[in-house]
Amino acid sequence: MDDSTQIAQLVALDNGTIKVEDFFRNPERTAYRISPNGEYLSYLGSYQTRLNVFVQKIGSSDKPVRITNQTERDIVAYFWANDDKLVYMQDKGGDENDHIYIANRDGSGEKDLTPFDGVKAEIIDNLEDFDNEMIVGLNKRNPQLFEPYHLDLTTGELKLLAENTDVMNPISGWLTDHAGKIRGATQISGGVNVNLLYRTTEKDTFKVVATTSFKENLSPLFFTFDNKYVYALSNIGRDKDAVVKYDIANGKELEVIYENPEFDVSGLQYSHKRKTLTSVSFTSWKREQKFLDKETEQIYNRLNRDLGRYEVVITGKNKNEDKFTIRTYSDRSLGAFYLYDLKKDELTKLADVQPDLKEEDMAEMKPITYQTRDGLTIHGYLTLPKGVEAKNLPVVVNPHGGPWHRDSWGFNPEIQLLANRGYAVFQMNFRGSTGYGRKFWEASFKQWGQKMQDDITDGVQWLIKEGIADSNRIAIYGASYGGYATLAGVTFTPDLYTCAVDYVGVSNLFTFLKTIPPYWKPYLEMMYEMVGNPESDSAMMAAASPVFHVDKIKVPMLIVQGAKDPRVNIDEADQMVKALREKGINVPYLVKENEGHGFQNEENRFEFYKAMSGFFRKNLLKKES
Repeated sequence: MDDSTQIAQLVALDNGTIKVEDFFRNPERTAYRISPNGEYLSYLGSYQTRLNVFVQKIGSSDKPVRITNQTERDIVAYFWANDDKLVYMQDKGGDENDHIYIANRDGSGEKDLTPFDGVKAEIIDNLEDFDNEMIVGLNKRNPQLFEPYHLDLTTGELKLLAENTDVMNPISGWLTDHAGKIRGATQISGGVNVNLLYRTTEKDTFKVVATTSFKENLSPLFFTFDNKYVYALSNIGRDKDAVVKYDIANGKELEVIYENPEFDVSGLQYSHKRKTLTSVSFTSWKREQKFLDKETEQIYNRLNRDLGRYEVVITGKNKNEDKFTIRTYSDRSLGAFYLYDLKKDELTKLADVQPDLKEEDMAEMKPITYQTRDGLTIHGYLTLPKGVEAKNLPVVVNPHGGPWHRDSWGFNPEIQLLANRGYAVFQMNFRGSTGYGRKFWEASFKQWGQKMQDDITDGVQWLIKEGIADSNRIAIYGASYGGYATLAGVTFTPDLYTCAVDYVGVSNLFTFLKTIPPYWKPYLEMMYEMVGNPESDSAMMAAASPVFHVDKIKVPMLIVQGAKDPRVNIDEADQMVKALREKGINVPYLVKENEGHGFQNEENRFEFYKAMSGFFRKNLLKKES
């Protein structure tokens, strides 16, 4: 039976009280932005099933103007360049080589500003105070190295601002001051160290002001408002990332702005107009803020007065900082967008993100903790099917990608789909997950398929011991590193799981490291320390690569892949499917030629999630033990 027939059969098995389309269709309106002058709102809306940019004048009853014409892929990132122009990013088929496009507010003049094949563009500074100008990064002259260019948004002219030519010691990031001048940079040194570079003016030569191991973090965020010092995230001399004020000219920490004893600080916000720090953010089991400014705190208190049963986030503001776009969300709701007029103290609802999903039908996502066999505390989440007792349930174990990433509390359509189909869903922030400090992160080094996998296994055993999971009905599903953990789970603990779904997952550590994108090459020595060195660690990497151990797999599998994936090459899935089939194991294989590292087009999402739902219905909903 060919793959398309098998996938179609699985799709036909999907059932549930809520349709897959309701969970995964593009929203009618999302990602609201406000123009700098505060007169217009933009949003991403559906056009021919793709997300495009629309603009409408605030207070007008006129029909919104669609200003972009993308029909191949969604637009996922955009912003106002000035009052008249909007900029958006777009790749081709999931290759992640983003181009920078521009369009006028009235829908005219849509244009690709970086029309270079095989080149990836990134925004370094949108130069908020300079209309029609931006600083962008392009790996145009060398695929491994990004260099900064001044981009004239009117003419499209690109002017190289600094060279990045040393492949052995490449510059990995650029830092502009509030006047839009490049005065700082970070540089990879010797493969595993990071230099902080500084110059007083753009006419000066960069000098090294500090050198750290990549295991330490000293990440400049932005200059102080007098352009003399910088604010940075740093764990130098501490385990957790803190926000510090840093003398970049002399390489010295001046003061700690905020640190948390349990969690890494992840962000620092400020008022561009008032030139003051406003808040810091970190994630415990959910997003948290520490206010540094009374005015900002008062605004949030006002918003919470009306919206307080949801998480409230200010997502944008005009230059005068008296009009704000607001987003709400919870674990059971994708929330809504609002416009808040500070002068009028007026809160206006703009749109519900996904009104077809009723909050009362969704399941709660609850934080949990458990201990690993070697004494680490792991934080995670458990979502139970609505109205079901936490006893003897079929469970889908869902390790996150990254792996140097983390799960956090909020609405996740995958989790809600699975809960709606009758499964408890278990997520865990295994060692290496970010936000818990340097020691916890470093505990993951060279532990793929070993202690990182043990953390997942220990969580599953905890669910069984607590009586929550039926030991005969446990599946594992994950994407990217989560896909690797899925393959490792059914390979190295073959009796633990009933079935598995691997989505863009790594199967072979050797080929994974060989096929990384060219712009990841400067980080390869770091990857060798974190994952393994193919030469000195070859035995360990072979032991941890599921593709070499398919003879241990006992359970049904579904494998899903994007053909243009630049991070996890399609060869990772191809070789796993080939090895399984050579062992006589039939595995349905879903490949999409117009996708990369995860499916973006909604019709592909529909097919995948229906197939996964049908797969679990066929293989997991068995008679209770």
